[in-house]
This record gives sequence, structure tokens and C-alpha cells, in this order.
Amino acid sequence: MWKYVVRRTLYMIPILFGVTLITFLLFNVAGGDPAAQMAGKNATAERIEEIRVLYGFNKPIHMQYLDFVRQIVTFDYGRSISSKQKISTMIFGESPELSPVLTSLSLTLPAFLLTLLITISIALVLTVKRGSKLDKSVMVICLALLSFSSLVYILVGQKWLGYELGIFEISGWDPSWTERWRYLTLPTIIFVILSLGSNILFYRTIFLEEIFQDYVRTAKSKGLGQKVILFKHVLRNAMIPIITLVVIQMPFLILGALLTEAFFGIPGLGGLIFQALNEADFPVIRAMTVLITIMYMVFQLITDVLYSVVDPKVTLK
Repeated sequence: MWKYVVRRTLYMIPILFGVTLITFLLFNVAGGDPAAQMAGKNATAERIEEIRVLYGFNKPIHMQYLDFVRQIVTFDYGRSISSKQKISTMIFGESPELSPVLTSLSLTLPAFLLTLLITISIALVLTVKRGSKLDKSVMVICLALLSFSSLVYILVGQKWLGYELGIFEISGWDPSWTERWRYLTLPTIIFVILSLGSNILFYRTIFLEEIFQDYVRTAKSKGLGQKVILFKHVLRNAMIPIITLVVIQMPFLILGALLTEAFFGIPGLGGLIFQALNEADFPVIRAMTVLITIMYMVFQLITDVLYSVVDPKVTLK
């Protein structure tokens, strides 16, 4: 396994090199003059030249790429064009309470774990009750949940639960660990509701595939109970697709929920990306693109390793 991990880690280097090259070409070559775009439509020639010198766009193209690679290796992504802050500080924060990464995880991690528990439980019940009125009713509800945009849930939740009933905070933020939960409750509920439809359908499908396998019929013939079959056999044998879905979602948990954070005023990575897109803050967008790539490759490796842990038949070569 360790040989496989080392080999896969080495494979990441050329992949990351290719991603950095494509990202660099898209932002610095294919998109036109990045200094002019960052300066805005009404910027003067002096302002454009100032940005060109400040961010090194006046250097030869190969030197600009080498500077970009150096930033990635040293985790020093320069400064934001809009806020003038160091991008590394904007991403990781000056303290745990002010860290956008931990702020995003404060929202997405509890919501994700709650969604996982609810959807797997419902999917197991529907597997047992397959074809029943309950199963059909829940399927219709899941399809209905998938039919609406995430914006609908956010706006309805803010107006009804926040403004009309006054149960939750509509927007705002308190960085302290004891007070931030007042502002995270409604976004967490919306995050869970957004994920219910797709996750229930996914887990129900993989559980139904397992319930008709030969090992289940053998377990029933031995007189094993329904709960034992579901939790000891079906759930265990369905772990590979579950792990695939769970681990692939991990980078997005760290990155936060872009629209949810933006609409609720939560200063996480999702809000940071949203703001950078609105302000054409290319250095921030470029840094986040590379970080997303690194996280995705790391979690893909974790997925492969977990496959061999949950299923001894899987060998890593």
C-alpha cells in the first residue's frame, strides 16, 4: 500500500504541472491582457501599467509562469487586487476564529454528517419497503426537491423562517465559536434539504443492487434477521460507492457552499470565491483553482486507499 501511495503521489506532480500550465495560459494568455481586465473598464493607462508592474505582467511570459509555480510551491499566492491582502491570509486566516477554511467547515461538515445519517437511514428503510406507498411517496418528494433551484430554498428559508417567523438569523456573522451557531442553523438546514433528494435516490439505488445479490439470499436462508442483513451485509458491501460519493464531496466541504455563504453573509471560502468572481480578482481565482486541484487529487488517493480497507478483494497495484 505504501508503495502505491508513494507512486500515486509522484503521479500527482505532472498532473499538477499540467493544471498549472493550463490555468496560467487561460488567465495570462487566452483571456487577453489580465492587467486591463483586473483594472476595470474605466481604468486609466497609468492604473493598468501600475497593475502590470505590481503583479509581474510586464515580465516575459516564461518568467511569469515560473513566478506562478514558485507561488504554488511556497503557498505564497501574492496579494488580492481588490483588498490588497495576502491571498494566503485571506484563505487560511490570521487565527482559527477568522479562518475562512474553518468557517466553511463550521457550516458544511455538520450539515454533511447530518445529511449522511438521514439519507442512509431513509434509503435503508425504502430498500426494505421497496414498491410500497411509502417508497413511491418518498421518491416523488425526492424528485420534487431536485426540481427547484438552490436559490429558491435560500430565499424561501430567509423570508419564511427568518423574516416572517423570526426563528433564525437571516444574515450576519459572529466569529466566536459559541455565537456563530446562531447564524449557521438556517444555512445548515437549507444545506441538508438541498442534499436530501439526490442522496436518497443514490443510496436507495445502490442498496437495491445489493439486496438482490446471492449473498443476501444465502443470509436469509440461514435465518438471519432483516436488521442483521441490512447493517452487517448490505451496508458493508455498499461501502465502496458510499466512500466514492463521500470522499469526492470532501474538497467541496472545505471550499464551502458558494451561494449559501454569499446570501447569508458567512465569511467562508465560498463567499471568498463569490466575491473574487464578482470583482474579477484573478490572483484569488487562480490560487483557488490550484488549491481545488490539489485537494481533489489528494482525496482521490484517499478514496483508493479506503477501497482496500473496506474490501479485502481490492488490491492496490
